[in-house]
Amino acid sequence: MATMEESFPRGGTKKTHKPAKAFQQSVEQDNLFDISTEEESTKRKKSQKGPAKTKKLKVEKRESSKSVKEKFEILSIESLCEGMRILGCVKEVNDLELVISLPNGLQGFVQVTEICDAYTKKLNEQVAQEEPLKDLASLPELFSPGMLVRCVVSSLGITEKGKKSVKLSLNPKNVNKVLSAEALKPGMLLTGTVSSLEDHGYLVDIGVGGARAFLPLQKAQDCIRQKNKGAKLKVGQYLNCIIEEVKGNGGVVSLSIGHLEVSAAIATEEQNWTLNNLLPGLVVKAQVQKVTPLGLTLNFLSFFTGLVDFMHLDPKKAGTYFSNQAVRACVLCVHPRTRAVRLSLRPIFLQSGRPLTRLSCQHLGAVMDDVPVQDFFSKAGATFRLKDGSLAYARLSHLSDSKKAFNPEAFKPGNTHKCRIINYSQMDELALLSLRTSIIEAHYFRYHDIKPGALVKGTVLTIKPYGMLVKVGEQIRGLVPPMHLADILMKNPEKKYHIGDEVTCRVLLCDPEAKKLMMTLKKTLVESKLPAITCYADAKPGLQTHGFILRVKDYGCIVKFYNDVQGLVPKHELSAEYVPDPERVFYTGQVVKVSVLNCEPSKERMLLSFKLLSDPKKEHAEHSQKKRKAVNVGQLVDVKVLEKTKDGLEVAVLPHNIPAFLPTSHLSDHVANGPLLHHWLQAGDTLHRVLCLSQSERHVLLCRKPSLVSTVEGGQDPRSFSEIHPGMLLIGFVKSIKDYGVFVQFPSGLSGLAPKAIMSDKFVTSTSDHFVEGQTVVAKVTNVDEEKQRMLLSLRLSDCTLGDLATTSLLLLSQCLEERQGVRSLMSNRDSVLIQTLAEMTPGMFLDLEVQEVLEDGSVVFSEGPVPGLVLRASKYHRAGQEVESGQKMKVVILNVDLLKLEVHVSLCQDLVNRKAKKLKKGSEHQAIVQHLEESFAIASLVETGHLAAFSLTSHLNDTFRFDSEKLQVGQGVSLTLKTTEPGVTGLLLAVEGPAAKRTMRQTRKDSETVDEDDEGDSSMAVGSLKKHTLSIGDLVTGTVKSIKPTHVVVTLENGIIGCIHASHILDDVPVGTSPTAKLKVGKTVTARVIGGRDMKTFKFLPISHPRFIRTIPELSIRPSELEKDGHTALNTHSVSPLEKIKQYQAGQIVTCFLKKYNVIKKWLEVEIAPDIRGRIPMLLISLSFKVLKHPDKKFQIGQALKATVVGPDSSKAFLCLSLIGPHKLEKGEVAMGRVVKVTPKKGLTVSFPFGRIGRVSIFHVSDSYSEAPLDEFTPQKIVRCYVLSAEGDVLTLSLRSSRTNPETKSKVPDPEINSIQDIQEGQLLRGYVRSVQPHGVLFGLGPSVVGLAQYPHVSQFSPSEKALYDRYLPEGKLLTAKVLSVNHQKNLAELSFLPRDTGELDVFPASLGLPLLKQGERQIEAEERDHKGEEKEDKKTQKRKAKRNQKGQEEAQLPSKKKKEPQKPQAGKQGKRRLESAREQEGANKKQKKAAPAEEDDSGVEVYYREGEEEIEEMSVLPKEKQTRPADMPRLQLSSRFVWDVGLESLTPVFPRRGESSDSEEDEKPQQAMKKKSKKERELEKQKAEKELSRIEEALMDPGRQPESADDFDRLVLSSPNSSILWLQYMAFHLQATEIEKARAVAERALKTISFREEQEKLNVWVALLNLENMYGSQESLTRVFERAVQYNDPLKVFLQLADIYAKSEKFQEASELYTRMLKRFRQEKAVWIKYGAFLLRRGQAGASHRAMQRALECLPKKEHVDVISKFAQLEFQLGDVERAKAIFENTLSTYPKRTDVWSVYIDMTIKHGSQKEVRDIFERVIHLSLAPKRMKFFFKRYLDYEKQHGTEKDVQAVKAKALDYVEAKSSVLEE
Repeated sequence: MATMEESFPRGGTKKTHKPAKAFQQSVEQDNLFDISTEEESTKRKKSQKGPAKTKKLKVEKRESSKSVKEKFEILSIESLCEGMRILGCVKEVNDLELVISLPNGLQGFVQVTEICDAYTKKLNEQVAQEEPLKDLASLPELFSPGMLVRCVVSSLGITEKGKKSVKLSLNPKNVNKVLSAEALKPGMLLTGTVSSLEDHGYLVDIGVGGARAFLPLQKAQDCIRQKNKGAKLKVGQYLNCIIEEVKGNGGVVSLSIGHLEVSAAIATEEQNWTLNNLLPGLVVKAQVQKVTPLGLTLNFLSFFTGLVDFMHLDPKKAGTYFSNQAVRACVLCVHPRTRAVRLSLRPIFLQSGRPLTRLSCQHLGAVMDDVPVQDFFSKAGATFRLKDGSLAYARLSHLSDSKKAFNPEAFKPGNTHKCRIINYSQMDELALLSLRTSIIEAHYFRYHDIKPGALVKGTVLTIKPYGMLVKVGEQIRGLVPPMHLADILMKNPEKKYHIGDEVTCRVLLCDPEAKKLMMTLKKTLVESKLPAITCYADAKPGLQTHGFILRVKDYGCIVKFYNDVQGLVPKHELSAEYVPDPERVFYTGQVVKVSVLNCEPSKERMLLSFKLLSDPKKEHAEHSQKKRKAVNVGQLVDVKVLEKTKDGLEVAVLPHNIPAFLPTSHLSDHVANGPLLHHWLQAGDTLHRVLCLSQSERHVLLCRKPSLVSTVEGGQDPRSFSEIHPGMLLIGFVKSIKDYGVFVQFPSGLSGLAPKAIMSDKFVTSTSDHFVEGQTVVAKVTNVDEEKQRMLLSLRLSDCTLGDLATTSLLLLSQCLEERQGVRSLMSNRDSVLIQTLAEMTPGMFLDLEVQEVLEDGSVVFSEGPVPGLVLRASKYHRAGQEVESGQKMKVVILNVDLLKLEVHVSLCQDLVNRKAKKLKKGSEHQAIVQHLEESFAIASLVETGHLAAFSLTSHLNDTFRFDSEKLQVGQGVSLTLKTTEPGVTGLLLAVEGPAAKRTMRQTRKDSETVDEDDEGDSSMAVGSLKKHTLSIGDLVTGTVKSIKPTHVVVTLENGIIGCIHASHILDDVPVGTSPTAKLKVGKTVTARVIGGRDMKTFKFLPISHPRFIRTIPELSIRPSELEKDGHTALNTHSVSPLEKIKQYQAGQIVTCFLKKYNVIKKWLEVEIAPDIRGRIPMLLISLSFKVLKHPDKKFQIGQALKATVVGPDSSKAFLCLSLIGPHKLEKGEVAMGRVVKVTPKKGLTVSFPFGRIGRVSIFHVSDSYSEAPLDEFTPQKIVRCYVLSAEGDVLTLSLRSSRTNPETKSKVPDPEINSIQDIQEGQLLRGYVRSVQPHGVLFGLGPSVVGLAQYPHVSQFSPSEKALYDRYLPEGKLLTAKVLSVNHQKNLAELSFLPRDTGELDVFPASLGLPLLKQGERQIEAEERDHKGEEKEDKKTQKRKAKRNQKGQEEAQLPSKKKKEPQKPQAGKQGKRRLESAREQEGANKKQKKAAPAEEDDSGVEVYYREGEEEIEEMSVLPKEKQTRPADMPRLQLSSRFVWDVGLESLTPVFPRRGESSDSEEDEKPQQAMKKKSKKERELEKQKAEKELSRIEEALMDPGRQPESADDFDRLVLSSPNSSILWLQYMAFHLQATEIEKARAVAERALKTISFREEQEKLNVWVALLNLENMYGSQESLTRVFERAVQYNDPLKVFLQLADIYAKSEKFQEASELYTRMLKRFRQEKAVWIKYGAFLLRRGQAGASHRAMQRALECLPKKEHVDVISKFAQLEFQLGDVERAKAIFENTLSTYPKRTDVWSVYIDMTIKHGSQKEVRDIFERVIHLSLAPKRMKFFFKRYLDYEKQHGTEKDVQAVKAKALDYVEAKSSVLEE
C-alpha cells in the first residue's frame, strides 16, 4: 500500500504527478475511503493507521487526526458570518417570511422585504393604499417548499429567549454584489428576480451594478408553460438564469431560463470565477485531492480547494472515493473573509434549478431508544445511526438539557442515547434529533399532535388585549381569546391568571399548516363529560352536548362547537316558552347545553335545540349535584344502603351522598350469594370498597364483585381498545345473553362478544343454560377490531384457566363461605331471636330434638323447640331407614342452614351422629359421601370419621353448567383431599374434590341388594311385607308362583306371606343359554327351603337373631340339592357386607350368572350371580365378534344363564367384574377388544382397554395390506380387535393385522411384517411409507422400527431442480414400493430403489412435469461403489464423518460436460453438530498434518437399519473422484441460477482422514483391546506404519492433482491462482457443504477484493454466485444489498439479467416480474431486455402479456432494431408459445422486408424444427424465386439441397439441382442481353 503522504501531503512543495502515473497510483493505492458509511468512523480511523508503517511515516505522525477533524468540522451558527453566501432550500412559506433550510441542519429566515427591491416597493404601495394590489403575488405564490435559493447572511441575531437566529436575504443586490458588470460572461448561471413586465419580455433584477438584464418572452415560454402553468411571471418571481450574451462590456445582458440549459450549466474557468465572486449553487468539475473519514478535499476550477463534509458525499458512492477521481460538485457556501468554500457531491444539487424532492421525514416526533452515536463534532454536534441505517444529526445545543449538564465523553462513537426526531434538514436529507429531556417527554410535539376537543395543559405566557397566550409544548403556543377566558366575560383577566400559571384548556381549533391553535378556559366546556362535536359527522340526532353562543340573532342563536363546527338553534327551539327577543335572554360567549335535532354533514348545516326533554326539578337537583364531587369510573367508594328494590339496592356514595345503584347480581362473584346478601342487607348498612362501573347523567352503577375490585386495584383492567391484544385474559361480567352468544363487560366499560361456538367446551344447546346475567366470568380475547371497537372472546375453560384447578376451586369455596359468614354476622345484628339462633347454628352441631311428624315423602319434621318458628327437617335419605314415630327423642347433626328459607337441614345417620375422634392430616385423601347440595358447593361426610367437609362444585368462575349425568346426588361417593383439618367458624372442613372418575354411584338399597326395581312397586310384595312371619332359616315351605321375572320368581306362601326365589336357586346345573325361571309357570305349586330374609327398607339380608327378621321377605331355594339334604346354605346369617362376599371370588374363577339387563348408557351387561351378589360385564369383555358388540341386546336374553370368568372387583367394589371371553390378561399373544382413543396421523393409533391399560398400534400393523390413507377408517371410540405383540413397559404394542387376530383364516398377506433387518432379503419388493426427505436421500419406513434411506439416483429416473418437488410428490406417509438392492446384516444396513425398472411401478415424479432425465453415468458410478461395499475396515466414526462431509448439504458443481446434480439445502437441525465437527476437523488438520492413515473407499447408496435407540440416520456415500483440472488453467465460468455451478467441483473427499477422532469409536468396538498393553513388536510395527504414513502424506501434498479438502488447501490454491473464479466458487461450495453460510459469504467478499479489476467476467461470476447464495439462504434484504452493490461494480444490465434468471429458476415469479418492470424502465433501449422479458412471460404461459411486451418494445426501440426484435419474438413463439402465431409474425415481417435473408434463414430453421416437410418445402420454393444477389441465392439453394439430401428422396434432390441450373441459366442470359 502506498504511504499516506499522497493522501495527506503536509509541508514542503506539493508533489506533482505525471498524468499516467497518477492514474496508476490511484489504482494501486489501497482505498482509504473503502468503508461503507454503515461502519462507525472509529473503524475508519483504525484502517488508516494500521498499514502505514513505512519509513516515510515521521511526517504523518505529526499530523493528528484532531486537525483533520477541525478542518472538516461541520457548519454551526458560530461559523456563519454576515455576508456569507450560502445555498438554501425553501422549507416553509408563510405570508410574511420564508423558512430556509441550510446545510448541516441549520435554519434561517427571509423576511418579505428581503426578496427584491421591486417587490418591496410594491408592498409599500399596498400599505399606502390600504387595499391589496392586483399584480402583487403573495409569497406562497412565488415560492414553494423544496426550491433551492442562493442566500446571503444579512444578520445573526439573538431572540428574546436567548436563542440565536439567522436572518437571510434573497435580494440579488446582496447576493450578487460580489460581481461587477465587467465580470459577466456568457454561460454564467445567476439568480435574479423579475422586476417588471415589458412588451417583449421581462426586466430581471440580477443585482449587478451597471448591468441591465433582459429576458426575452420566447426564452421564457418553456418555463411559463411547465412551471407557471401558463401564467405570466410575476414581480418578485425567483429565477435561475443563464447569461446568453453580454453587450457593451456588461451594460446589457440577455438571459435565458430554459430548463435544459439551466440544469446542464457548469461553471468553467473561461467564466473567470474567483474566490471573491464565487456564488453558491454553481456546479463545477472537480478532482478529489484527499480522502479522509470525515470528508474530502477537492480541487476545482484549476486553482481552488474546497471541502466536502461527510453529510454531502454522494450516499451511493460513499466509501469508493479515491485521490484524483474526477467528480462534479455544487458550491454550498463561501466564507467572505476566510474564502473557505464548501461543496456538495449529492446528485440532487448537480442539476441547477431542480427543486429538492424529499421534504419531510415520516417519523417526525418519534421517540427512539438506544440510538448509537456515529461521530461527534466538538463545535457542531453529533451524528447518530438510526435503526433503518440512515444518519441523523443533533446540534450541540440539543445534546443536553443545559451547557453545564453537557458531557462530551458520553458521545463517543458507539454510545447509545434516547432521542426524538424534531425536524428534517432538506439540504442534508437528514433527520434532526434532540436529546433534551423536556423535548423527549413533551406530550405534544407538533401542532399535528393536537386534536380539537382534546384537553391540554399549558403555561400562561402573556396576557394581551386580543387574548391570553399559553405555551403548550416546546414549539407550540395557543391563544385563548378574551371570550373564552371564563364562562362569563372577564374585565380583568390578569387578576385571575398570572404569567407562569398552569392551566388546563380544551382545544377549540388547531390548524397545523398555519400553526394556529385556539383554546378555551370556559370551566363548563373544560369539565364537560358530554361527547364533543369536532365535525358535522359527529352530530347524531338526539346527541346532547355543550357549546357556546357565537351570535344571537332575532331568528335564533348560532352555537359553536369545536373545529369551527356550528349550528343554529331556531327561535321556536330556544325554550319551552316563547322567547320574543332572544338578544335580551342570551349573550355571546354563553355556554349552553344543546341537543342535536338534525344534521347534514355534506351541506355543513345543523339544527339544534335548547329543549332537553327533562323536568326542571330533576335538572335543578342535578345541577346542585354537579357542584359536588362526581364519582369516576373505576373509583373505589364506600356506600350506604338507602332502600331495596327487587333488582338491587339504591345506595348513596359517601361522603357526598351521590345516589347510585348496586344490582343484586353485582353483590358477589357467586351467583347464589347475591340474593342472599340482598335479602339480609338493610337500609343504613354501609358497604366498603365498592367499584364504580359506569356513570351517566342520572345514573351511577356500582359493583361489589371481589374479583373485579381486585382487577381494577391491581391496574390489570385495560382502559381502551388499543391496550387489548388477542390472548389476554380479562375478568368481567355477563352483560346480556343472546341466542348467538353472550356479551361480557369489563370494569372500564369495554365489552365484547363470546359467540356460542367458543362459549363453552361443552355443547351449547341454549346459551341461557350456561350463564346468567351479571355472572362473573374470565374471558380470553381471541380477536380485536380496533376500528369498529369490537372484540371476540372465548369463555371456554380450556382457554381461560387461571392456574391450578384445585387452588381455584379452594379459593372459590373459601370466598363463598366467607360471604355466607358475613351474612350470618348481618343476621346476628337483627332483633329476632329466631334469626339470631339461625345465625349461631353451623353445620356439624349436634341437637337433641323431638320428632313432630313423618311426612308422606318419608322426610321427618322436628318440633321447633325453644325458638318459635324454627323449622328443622331431615329428608328421607337422612332418616337413614330408621323407624321413627312422633314424639320420639332423637339426636341429630346439622348439615346446613338455609339462610333464605330459614330452614335447618339435619341428618339422623348414625355415622354422622356418632362422629369418630380421629386426627386428620392436611392434604390426605378420603372417601366421602355427599350429604347436602347447595348451588355452588356441597357438604359431604368422611366415610372413616363422619366429619363434615365442604367442597366447591365449580373449579372456575365460568364452570357453571353441568349435564344431568355430571351432577352430583346426595348419597353419591366422592374422593376428597382435605385442605384444612379443623372446622373453623363455618363448622366445616374445607376440601377439594378429586377426579370425577373416582365418584361412585349412590349405594342405595336399590342398587346393591334390592330384589328389583320392578318389585318395589309390586303390590302383592308390599302387602305381604307388612305381615309378620314366624319362619326361620332352613324351614321347608310350600307356595304358589305369583309372578315370574327374568331373574327371580315371586311366590305366595301360606298366610299370604310373599317369598322370592332367585334364578340361581332353581336348578343345580344350569345349562348355559337357558333361563331357569322359564321352567316355572304362574299358579304352579312349589316346595322351597327358606335360606334367608331380606329387609324391606334396607334390602339387606338380616340374621335370624335380628328383631326385624320377622318383617323380612323370605328368600327361598327350590334347588333339588337344597331340598334333599338337611345341611343347607344360609344367606347372610351374620349380615356379612357384600363387599366382603365379593372378595371371596378369585380372578380367573368361572361362575354362572344371570343377565339382568343391558345398560345402554354405561355399555355393560348387568348380571346377578346370587341374590346378594351382582356383577358387570364391560362391553369390551362381552365378545370378540364385532357383530355381537354392535347389538349385545340381540345376542343375549334377559334372565339367560351365562358362564363368565371373574376378572376382579369393579371400581365401586360393590360388583364383580366379569368377562365372557376368558381371563383378561393382555399378555403377549393374547387377542382382545379395545377402543381407539387417539388417531395420530402418519404414526398410528392409541387403544384403551378396560381397567385403564393403553396400547399403541403402528401404522404398519393396522392392516395386512398397506393403503394410501391407512388411518382414515379409524375414529376415536371405535372398537378394534387387537393382538398383543409385546406387553413390556406401561404401553402395550399391538397389531390389528387379521393374520394376527384371526390366524385361522390363513389368507394371503400382501405386506408382510418387517420387525428387524433380518426380515429383509436382497431383491425383495417391499411396500412402505415415506418418513421424510433428507438432504442425502429419502427416508423410507419398512416397519415399525426399520427405516430405509434411498439416495437420490435411486429415487427417480428424473432429476428435479427444486427440493419443493420432493416435498410435494414424496410427502410424509406416502405409500411406495421399493426394491431391496443389498443388505448388510453386520452393519444393519440395506439399500433400496424406487426406480420403475426395479419396482415395476410408475416413477415417483409424473412424466407430465417434463423434468430432465438423470444421466446413466451417475448410476454407473453408484453401482461401482456398491461393488466395493464391505471391503473397507475402518471405524464407524471416520466413515460417518466422510459421508457427512461428502453428502450432507453439499452444493455440487461439476464440469460443463457433466449433468447438473441436484442441490440440497443443508438441514438446519443438524447445523450445530456439523459446525462442531468441522471445527474439530480443522483442529485435527492443524495439529496432526504429519500423521496419516490409508485412503479409504467408502460405502455408497442407501442404508436401512434397525433403530435401537435414537441413533441418527446418516448415509455413507462418497461421490466419485475425478481427475481435476489444474487450478491455474481453470476454464472461465458460465453460471446458472442455482448453486449448480458448472465447474469441476468434485466431492471433497479427504486424501488422508484425521485420526484424532477415531479413538472413542475404536473403544466402542473393541473394549477388550484397550485393556491390554501393547508388546514391543506391536510398537515397532506401529512405528514403521506411522513412518510410511508420513511419507505417503508428503507425496500426497506434493501431488499437483490433489483435491483440496480444507480451508488451508483452498487458501494455498487461491494464492496461486487469485483470478480464477472457479476456485473461489469451489471454496464457497466447500463451506456451504458444511452449512457455513457466513464463511461462504466471506470467501465471496475476499474473491471480489482479490480478483483483478480487469477480469470483469471472473468478478461477475463471483457476484452471480453471491446472488445465488443470498437467494437460497439469505433474506430478501441481504439479497437486495448484494444486488445493489453488484450493479455498482459491474455492467448493470448483466447483473439485472442474471438476477432475473435466478428468480425465474427458483420460481420466485413475483420478484422476477417486479425486477423486469424495473429493467424495462431503466434499459428500455436494450433489445436483450425486451426479448428476455418476452421469453419469461411465455414460459409463465402469459402469451397475451408477451404480445403486449413486443408492441411496447417496438415503441421504445429505434427502427433499425425492429426486424431483429420481431424475429426474436417469433422464435420465442415457436419454442414456447403458439407455432401458428409465430408463423404469422414471420410472414408479416417478410412481406414488409422480403430481402432480409437473415429473417428467411431463421424462419426456415424454425419451420424445419417445428413444422411439417410440406411447409418447409413451400418456404424454400418461395425463397429460391426471390430476386436476390447470386451469392445469397447460392446459399439458399445449398440449404435446400442439404435439406432434401437429409429428408427427401433422390428424385427430390435432382429436382432442386434442376431448379438451381434453371436459375443460373436465367441469370446468365440476362447478363448476355
